[in-house]
Amino acid sequence: MTLHAFLTHLAVALGLALISALVVRLMIAYPILDHPNARSSHSRPTPRGGGLGIVLAFTLGMGVLYWQAEYARLPGPQFLGVIGAALAIAAVSLWDDAQDLRFALKLAAQALAALVAIGSGLELQRIAVPGLGIVQLGALGPLLTLFWILGCTNAVNFMDGLDGLVGGTVFLALLILCAIAEHQGGWFVYMASLMLAAGLLGFLPFNLHPARIFMGDVGSQFLGFMVAILAVAAARFDAGEVSFMLMPLLLFGLFFDATFTLGRRAAMGLNITAAHRTHLYQMAQRSGMGVRQVAAVHWGFVLAHGVLALVFMGLEPAIKPLVLAPSLGLQVIWLAYVRARMRCVGLSWRD
Repeated sequence: MTLHAFLTHLAVALGLALISALVVRLMIAYPILDHPNARSSHSRPTPRGGGLGIVLAFTLGMGVLYWQAEYARLPGPQFLGVIGAALAIAAVSLWDDAQDLRFALKLAAQALAALVAIGSGLELQRIAVPGLGIVQLGALGPLLTLFWILGCTNAVNFMDGLDGLVGGTVFLALLILCAIAEHQGGWFVYMASLMLAAGLLGFLPFNLHPARIFMGDVGSQFLGFMVAILAVAAARFDAGEVSFMLMPLLLFGLFFDATFTLGRRAAMGLNITAAHRTHLYQMAQRSGMGVRQVAAVHWGFVLAHGVLALVFMGLEPAIKPLVLAPSLGLQVIWLAYVRARMRCVGLSWRD
């Protein structure tokens, strides 16, 4: 990339960040209030829906991209299908922020949006399995893609419960993915990551502890959906589509917490869709860690996984999935640390 192109992209990103910040400021002035309850991490009514700034900044950027940068967009049906599905997710999520919709309705909207993206041609077709090499997915491809999009969308949404944690984590992951995509010549992933990061840059100053506004479902579900889409798009970085794992690797801390918590609550016979305060990050904060400390730990996970992502790109496709092993080890250490803190203050997983 030339210096002129880099400076142009930087200027566009800063402009989108400013637009995002202005929208967030309007959402603070005319708020949808999130009133605290027994399951909340905040203690006073706080505006939510700040993710609308991220959505609008990204959508504007994608509009410019579609009309002015053909080299950096997907084929027409895929591009329009993905953006349309993402906007549908954002619209339903904003409605949820205002009205608190049933989980079944939200899940149905997510599934429909995912099917639109898959129907437009964006799906996984093969996967690398250590010891077996590249395995063609065939008819399983659309099903696995649907499962991934739904899982990622909800994991990011479930984890958005502490000031700056999800926003900062996804922001760093997008910057790393943006740099990798530029190096690989994956221009759609590069530009989409840059524009999402720009939207988050405008939002984050208002969301750092103590937060003046939360991103709400309109932000967290939209981000989760787009992160899932970017992972599938990044699979095209190599013939074996193993690069799909880049985003799961970068956000492994979020996915581990969400998966561990979901599995544990299911094993305990608890309602997995009910609001609660027993995510690992919540238990860490309730055990006495500061909000900023817990958020910083997750930001640190992304930076550590960013180093692993660089290693990942240099490995043979068949063994690339093994790079998740160090990430898993890091999360097990975090789990043990949080569990030890819980014992010290008398917290249990049912609290």
